[in-house]
Amino acid sequence: MLEEAIRRYQNRAIEAAQVLEELIALAKGMREADARGEELGLSSDEKAFYDALETNDSAVRVLGEPTLKRIAQELVVAVRKNVTIDWTVRENVRANLRVIVKRILRKYGHPPDKQEKSTQTVLEQAEVLSEAWAVA
Repeated sequence: MLEEAIRRYQNRAIEAAQVLEELIALAKGMREADARGEELGLSSDEKAFYDALETNDSAVRVLGEPTLKRIAQELVVAVRKNVTIDWTVRENVRANLRVIVKRILRKYGHPPDKQEKSTQTVLEQAEVLSEAWAVA
């Protein structure tokens, strides 16, 4: 959202005041997301995977919040254990991680028709998180 607002400003599609309004809305959304993570008892990493899974409406309806929470917690453990420094460029490591994610989703009864999209979303989130994990 931040990148989009900056890009629109640079392309002169919006004014500086509008950028500030969007930044304020973004900050408010981030605070609300953090509060939701605390309500659920999830770490920031777990909340990131929870959000990635929650984008799939049918998964939320079928699985429910407690199951999504358990999946997110298990995904953090599995992904942290299996990512390497160069995992995003090594296809064999990436494929192995894809299999692990699919197994976890299947284990909890994730809807098969949405499994590929959820797996892709989780892997994209893992890329973002693994950069932070590498720095830490």
